[in-house]
Amino acid sequence: MSVKLAKEVLSIESAGILAVRDNLGREFEKAVDLIMACPSRLVVTGIGKSGLVGQKISATLNSTGTPSVFLHPVEALHGDLGMVASTDVVLAISYSGETAELNGLLGSLKERNVPIIALCGRLQSNLAQHAVVTLNVAVPREACPLGLAPTTSTTATLALGDALAVALLDRKQFRAEDFRRNHPGGSLGERLKVAVREVMLTGEEVPIVDSTYTLPDAVAELNRKNLGAVFICDTDKKLLGIITDGDIRRMLSSGKNIREMTLKEGMKADPVAIHSSLMAADALSIMQRHEITVLAVADEGGHMEGILHLHDLLGKGEFRFLI
Repeated sequence: MSVKLAKEVLSIESAGILAVRDNLGREFEKAVDLIMACPSRLVVTGIGKSGLVGQKISATLNSTGTPSVFLHPVEALHGDLGMVASTDVVLAISYSGETAELNGLLGSLKERNVPIIALCGRLQSNLAQHAVVTLNVAVPREACPLGLAPTTSTTATLALGDALAVALLDRKQFRAEDFRRNHPGGSLGERLKVAVREVMLTGEEVPIVDSTYTLPDAVAELNRKNLGAVFICDTDKKLLGIITDGDIRRMLSSGKNIREMTLKEGMKADPVAIHSSLMAADALSIMQRHEITVLAVADEGGHMEGILHLHDLLGKGEFRFLI
C-alpha cells in the first residue's frame, strides 16, 4: 500500500515538473539575461518551505559560478535589508505570491530600484505585479492528499531553480575546473584531478637561491620558507639542485662544518621535477615513488616555475588554488 502511494506521489510531482517545463518561454530568457547583466550578486528570498528551497537554489548558484546570498524576509524587515544593494537582483520565491512577510519587502526593494525575478504560481499575485520577470511555477495539484502541505509546488520550484543555475552555468562557460575551485574541501580523488599549475606555489613562496650564493645563504632561505627544502637555480632560473632538511642533518651528523662548504658540495644535483600541465595525481605518484615531500615544477627547458608540497596535495587546512 505504501509503495503504491509513493509511486503515485512521484507521478504527481513528475507531472508538476513537466507542467513547469511546458510553461517556459521568453520570461526564462529574460531572467537569465537580467542575472547575467547583474554586476554584483543574486539575492534569493522566501519564507517557510519556499525559503528552504531558496537556500538550496542559492547554494547551487554559488557553486556553479553565480554569486548569491539568501535573505530571510523577516530578518530583512529588521535590518538585514541593508545587505541588498541597488546593483543586486532579487529572486523572490512564493507559490501564492501573497506571502505577507515577503510582500512587506517589495516596497523597499522598489525604492532601491532593485529588479525582482519572481518564482510564483499565480501570475496575478502581488509579487508577480512587482516583478520585472515572473517565472511560472504553477502545478496541476499538490501530492499531499489534503492539498495543504507544499509538495509538488516546492519540488517544481526547486527544479526550476536548478534549470536557472544550469542555464547560467552554460552562459558563463563555467568549467569543471571552476567547480573544483569552489569545492576545495571535496574528496581527495576530486582534488587530485586538477592540473599542477593550479596548486603549485609560486613567487615569493618558493624557497630558491641563486647558484652564486653560499651554503649558509641556502640554509637561511630554507629556514625562512619552512617547506623542508631549498632549490638552487642559475641566473636564468634553470633548476640545478636541491638541499633538504635531511641533507642539513646528515651534514651536521657527519661532523662537517657547513659554513666552510660550498653550495655545490651541499646540494643534490638534478632534482626530480614535474611539468605544470600534468595532474596533481601525477605529482602525488612521483612524491610517493621517490619518498619526497617537496617537488619542483619546471618547464620543458628545466626552468623553475614553482613547487608543490605534499600538504597542498593532501589538504592541510585547505587545498590551495591559484585564481
